[in-house]
Amino acid sequence: MAEITAALVKELREKSGAGMMDCKQALTASNGDIEAAVDWLRKKGLAAASKKAGRVAAEGLVAALTDGNAGVVVEVNSETDFVARNEDFQAFVHEIARLALAAKGDHAALLASAYPGAGKSVAEKVTDLIATIGENLNVRRAAGLAVSNGVVVSYVHSATAPNLGRIAVLVALESTGDKAKLEELGRQLAMHVAATNPQSVDVASLDQDAIARERDVLSAQAKASGKPDDIIAKMVEGRLRKFYEEVVLTEQIFVVDGESRVSKVVEATAKVIGAPVKVAGFVRFALGEGIEREQKDFAAEVAAQLGN
Repeated sequence: MAEITAALVKELREKSGAGMMDCKQALTASNGDIEAAVDWLRKKGLAAASKKAGRVAAEGLVAALTDGNAGVVVEVNSETDFVARNEDFQAFVHEIARLALAAKGDHAALLASAYPGAGKSVAEKVTDLIATIGENLNVRRAAGLAVSNGVVVSYVHSATAPNLGRIAVLVALESTGDKAKLEELGRQLAMHVAATNPQSVDVASLDQDAIARERDVLSAQAKASGKPDDIIAKMVEGRLRKFYEEVVLTEQIFVVDGESRVSKVVEATAKVIGAPVKVAGFVRFALGEGIEREQKDFAAEVAAQLGN
């Protein structure tokens, strides 16, 4: 029996695109012969996943799930919306969200988690599904929020099934106040976040590099006016405040009433429940954001399908 080394497994994995454990099993069955192992994987329908795994997967679903004072959001991509509407795929995404909750939103831990009833990890299960479904699939990301006191509330926009859709949001509120009222506020804030896509909870937590870049642009614009330096400084600060109103959650105008600042809405709830309320964090996943989608020539695609 040939020694099945890590280097051999790595070589087969790169050649076939199959999962690590599948590659090890194939090499064992093929006595370390790479080409025979590739054939073994092909016969099992596993090597076919390699070509599919190179294709752009920007459709799919995002999911949000909460349990007590914790919650997670996940994104699972497919190549087409047709697959995303499939009940089996939706059940898979539900299971991924449940496993992500157990992994506290840690993406690496999620991929390494045992997939129920499969005898494989989540990552290996995905490889199996690629071969079965015939499309590239990707458990792209996961994130979680938790509080010791308070609530974590979820909202899914454009829901295609319970907890599944195209935009998923979590909002965490820390407070010892009435949970029903906190959950009501949390849901409204989650809807607000879905609509406005803020970059941070407050000014203090905004990326300092983003502030520096914006200040630099605003300073250059203000200097072009030819006004005195003291006026320019005031112009820059005024425009920065406008920038904060656009990208900082607590500085934004609440979309529910269209007039109150979010920070004032939070303060008003705190007065009603008789306890301080803090927005501890939020997470917003929009399906496919940041994925460079393949630009297709429709005429060429049709011609290819016709064999021309």
